[in-house]
Amino acid sequence: MNFIKIYDNDTVAVALRPFKKGDTINEGNISICLKDDIPNAHKFALQNIKMGDAVIKYGNSIGTATRDITRGEWVHDHNVATCANSEKTYSYEYDSRRTILPGEPSKEIFMGYRRKNGDVGIRNHLAIIPSVFCANGPLQKIASMASQKYAACNNFDGILPLTHPYGCSQTGSDLETTGRILAGIINSANFGGVLVISLGCEINNLDHLKKYMGSYDPDRIKFLVLQESDDEFSDGLELCGEIYEEMKNDKREPVSVGDLRIAVNCGGSDGFSGITANKLVGRLTERLVKNGSTVIMTEVPEMFGAEHLLMNRAINESVYDDTVSLIKNYTEYFNRYGEKVSDNPTQGNKAGGLSTIEEKSLGCIQKGGNSAVTQVLKYGERATENGLVLVSGPGNDLTGVTGQIAAGAVLTVFTTGRGTPCGFAGPTFRLSSNSALAEKKSGWIDFNAGKMLDAATEKEQQELEESLYEMILSTACGNYTTRNEVNGYYQMGILRDGVTL
Repeated sequence: MNFIKIYDNDTVAVALRPFKKGDTINEGNISICLKDDIPNAHKFALQNIKMGDAVIKYGNSIGTATRDITRGEWVHDHNVATCANSEKTYSYEYDSRRTILPGEPSKEIFMGYRRKNGDVGIRNHLAIIPSVFCANGPLQKIASMASQKYAACNNFDGILPLTHPYGCSQTGSDLETTGRILAGIINSANFGGVLVISLGCEINNLDHLKKYMGSYDPDRIKFLVLQESDDEFSDGLELCGEIYEEMKNDKREPVSVGDLRIAVNCGGSDGFSGITANKLVGRLTERLVKNGSTVIMTEVPEMFGAEHLLMNRAINESVYDDTVSLIKNYTEYFNRYGEKVSDNPTQGNKAGGLSTIEEKSLGCIQKGGNSAVTQVLKYGERATENGLVLVSGPGNDLTGVTGQIAAGAVLTVFTTGRGTPCGFAGPTFRLSSNSALAEKKSGWIDFNAGKMLDAATEKEQQELEESLYEMILSTACGNYTTRNEVNGYYQMGILRDGVTL
């Protein structure tokens, strides 16, 4: 193929390789002489587009033409402007014929760790987490000592230190957010045990943090206050030993696929992301939702321009209202700081072929497929429903994914077109949107979704979908180790929105 026209009513197509001005390209019954050089993954006009008219991709507007655009001309940010900053009104137009509802928990199984509270993990780490940044140094030394003493084995995935820069000099809702996120991470089903390290005088001290943790197993979650310890390294190692004794006999057991909770996210997107990787993840989401699983999606700024599609997949009017509030609250957040949501696409996104936030968003939400939105959460809240769950959070990968993990996700399925090696507070399964990236950065990429461009038949696409599904279940069972795990790339971040005291 030379180019892709995604929807029948699209007025632009996406080039599958670089073309030169004057090239005539053909696909099906379309033949076009190009008026400009067209970079790989960028768009060109399939018809004349008048100034002020909507430019259509994914069957929806990605902005308006800022001048007349002729057939065969390069279409990008030099001749298309966003409409995302304008005020919008919404109405609920649920389409039951196209919306995929959550199914009953599947009889299909994977091997996971069933925790006492019923949650299911796919890894069995002993995590060490600080309540405040002041504890990061001793924490890392304790983790190093514990790693030497308690080596990873078949049913123990080792010591996982997760530092962060917050926990003090915060107040109000900002401090509450830090407490909720840390509590959500501590309660991750991927952790068979957790050592929480406090300095002792921080605002987010253990009394404050425990308010958000709910009930917990004191044999599995233990606390160390540095200022109260005569020898924090000896005490920390001893506590790790006590937790390890509880964890060492943990075993995987057969559990329903319906118990699986995954996060879907993207970073470094390009013009192919919404066509290959995100589309493939969307099919995965639909399949998991049908099996009763929970799929958690965030990146609210990357819903703008596509939010109406999510709203109309809300499972009922209450969830629809929550989705509208999700968008409006983020609009107010941007306005409060005098920023525009349309500033979201990065220079890398634009170099990769994305012109406006609407185009980026329409590609981004492909990760949800046509699944019904069953719940909308604030940042730091935990998912309680099966199906597609939306979490308030930024487009920033680190803080967004951390919010998804705090909401209960045990695996992050992450797509990229430009490439990124980052890992988060757990296994990260990464898909590339194009084959060139998969070949160049094989140490980063777990699955090459660029093969979608070569899948000429529905059967070939279904084979790719099946291959991805099998790899996700293999990852959940512990039979496949993701690249971030192999590389030892783990980190977490917390959204900050408040004064520093």
